[in-house]
Amino acid sequence: MPAYEFTCDHCHKPFEKRLSFAEYDQAKVVCPNCGSGKVRRVIKKVAVAGGDRAHLEAMSDPAALNALEDDPRALGKMMREMSSQVGEDMGGEFNEVVGRLEHGESPDEIEKSMPDLGSESPAEP
Repeated sequence: MPAYEFTCDHCHKPFEKRLSFAEYDQAKVVCPNCGSGKVRRVIKKVAVAGGDRAHLEAMSDPAALNALEDDPRALGKMMREMSSQVGEDMGGEFNEVVGRLEHGESPDEIEKSMPDLGSESPAEP
C-alpha cells in the first residue's frame, strides 16, 4: 500500500498516510496532530534512474569490456546481466556458456569443448 505525504494547513505539521489506490480518491484525510481536515498532499521530486538502454550502454563500454578478457567469472556475470536486461531467454547454449564462465572456465576451453558453438541449426524445409 503506497504511503502519501501530507501537510496540515492548520498546524503545518507534515505527516504520512498509507492508502490503497482504491481508497485514495475517497479518503477523508485528517491531520493526526490536530485533527484538522484542511490538509494538502505534498508531491516531492523523485530521482529517475537510467533506463535499461542506459544500463546496457554502460555495460558495453570498451574500457569495461577490455577488463573482462582475463576474468571469465566477470565475463559470465556481465553476460548474465545483459541477458537479464534484454528480458528474453537466450537459450540453452547461451546459459551453458555463461554458467561455465561463471565457474571460471576460460572462453578458449569452452570453445574447444563446444566446436559447434554459435552455429545455427539448418532451417527445416
